[in-house]
Amino acid sequence: MPEGIKTCLSHHPFEQTVDRLETLLIEKGIILFCLVDHAGQAKEVGLTMPPTKLLIFGSPRAGTPLMLAAPSLALDLPLKILVAQQPDGTVQLSWNDAAWLQQRHNFPKEMLPVLAAAEALAKQAAE
Repeated sequence: MPEGIKTCLSHHPFEQTVDRLETLLIEKGIILFCLVDHAGQAKEVGLTMPPTKLLIFGSPRAGTPLMLAAPSLALDLPLKILVAQQPDGTVQLSWNDAAWLQQRHNFPKEMLPVLAAAEALAKQAAE
């Protein structure tokens, strides 16, 4: 994986993994701003790719203080989790590593737990 990206394998099929992640967001009161269906969009222009969806989510209450501390962090917020089915059928969840984001944007380290939410959500959805 490229620097700054973390990944885990899901124990569930693709659509079930996406559904689990969406349910977790709802249960935790986190806003799902957008769900990008990359494979669906590719199909609309006559191209094929394995099932791939990007969930873009967050909380203005949590994200705003981060962006005030480091305005460039708005390039990487809201948080994102990529759910992608691999050619062998396995399903991977990928997200930006919170520590890498902290180094990239130089916000106070005590704010790291807010961005660690992406990892926690991905791992829960994958269980």
